[in-house]
Amino acid sequence: FLKKDVGPVPYYFVRHPAFTTRNGVYGETSFAPYSDNIERYTILDKAALELCKLLGWKPDVVHCHDWTAGLIPYLLKTGKDPFFKGTRTMITIHNLAYQGDFSRLDALKCDMPLAEGLYKGSGSEARVNLLKAGIAYSDEVTTVSPTYAKEILGDEYGCGLNGLLEQRKDSLTGILNGIDYTEWNSETDPFLPGHFNKDDLKGKAVCKSAAQKQFGLKVDPSVPLISLISRIAEQKGFTALLDGEPCALERIVRDLKVQLIIIGTGDEHYAKKMLEIGKRYPNLSVNILFSNKAAHLAEAASDYFLMPSRFEPCGLNQLYSLRYGTLPIVRKTGGLADSVVDLDQHPHSGTGFVFETLSGAEIEQAVRRALSYWPDLDEVRARAMSRNLSWDTSAKAYASLYERKTPRR
Repeated sequence: FLKKDVGPVPYYFVRHPAFTTRNGVYGETSFAPYSDNIERYTILDKAALELCKLLGWKPDVVHCHDWTAGLIPYLLKTGKDPFFKGTRTMITIHNLAYQGDFSRLDALKCDMPLAEGLYKGSGSEARVNLLKAGIAYSDEVTTVSPTYAKEILGDEYGCGLNGLLEQRKDSLTGILNGIDYTEWNSETDPFLPGHFNKDDLKGKAVCKSAAQKQFGLKVDPSVPLISLISRIAEQKGFTALLDGEPCALERIVRDLKVQLIIIGTGDEHYAKKMLEIGKRYPNLSVNILFSNKAAHLAEAASDYFLMPSRFEPCGLNQLYSLRYGTLPIVRKTGGLADSVVDLDQHPHSGTGFVFETLSGAEIEQAVRRALSYWPDLDEVRARAMSRNLSWDTSAKAYASLYERKTPRR
């Protein structure tokens, strides 16, 4: 174990070749997971509990995240170690689509028996689901937005676990994620050429000019600028955005007075089509890259942020956008529904633009609605930037949940 103190909080890290000799967290790339991941994360889960015993520190709550920590609630409930008597567990689902699904043969390498109920299928063809273990055996289940907590109870978003989640719904809570205000702060962001706040937006105009120049667009403050920063994947709405000829993306940059910056990596098919459209329209800048610096600049520079996700457990970019006075254009799902208030429906409290159905036509119509407010955005920008989106709000909600679920000693 390796200990590192960050302020008043000690962090402990597991030293093991399964982790320290690898380049990636889950795999060499996001598309190629390591073949021994069930062994790697079983080591992590067992080590976390062993560390508590070595330190003589009995936790009130062990808060687990996703399938990678899914065996901890199972180990505590089935192991019945007297050291952990009274310790409660909580598991947070960040994205139900990622469940930690492995074969029975892989599970045999973990040197621990697993309940048959955690398997699907029979014999050597059976597969074990580590997130299912976490959900079934934890005392409390949370996810990263209130709307997503409701969505995963149904077939469409339940990813095959909605039946189990329905059984646990009385212990299921959605808490919206927060963002780090030390990193996402328009007044101090080191990646920005100009700084600004809700009362003085001159620095945002400086950022816009810099971004237009950097991303190969005409420097023109009178043209509304939209950004889309995302993993390029079907989940993020790219099928709807790029389907058909001409697709919604092409219609937007062809028919509307607008500039659009796209930044991201992912599906090569989608990337290739966007690059081809970008060659035909000078008001579209397509950048197949992963760059924190570019993302900060585009967020600060843009007037609008497009996020047409098919599903979105929480989403962060819409929160960054609100923080930087960049009005989100989002589909009504998950954390997007919980964090963006539609301006047409709520003229005095709206902070962006929300559409219901995921289709190219609906995306285009939402963009047109947003542009109808141009250029009179300053009041709405100030309202968006006044929202408290920090982790302080989320942390208080978790602390309250910990206290309610922890027995008095």
